[in-house]
Amino acid sequence: MAVVVKYVVERNGVERMTFTTKKEADAYDKMLDIAESLEVMLEKVDVPLSEQQVESLALEIAKSKDDFMAVLKGAKEPTTKGTAKAKKADNVALIKDNDEQQAS
Repeated sequence: MAVVVKYVVERNGVERMTFTTKKEADAYDKMLDIAESLEVMLEKVDVPLSEQQVESLALEIAKSKDDFMAVLKGAKEPTTKGTAKAKKADNVALIKDNDEQQAS
């Protein structure tokens, strides 16, 4: 029998992701913190965005925060190669919420 340690990131009582290392779980949790802060900022902008658009945009900006920071500091192009979607993570498991699981 093998013992497997898993780190689960939970937000508002909902399990979001499972990781095999604490470092990656902490990084993901921090990214979600940044996204929540960005949502507050985006809700105040004078551009009509739906709640879903605000949430999605905040999450994407948080995922690519280093690229956004470089551009905001005056860089012509993002400094990193590729996007967060292009990275392959073998040690990450997506967790469906209850509504998605019941639909499956």
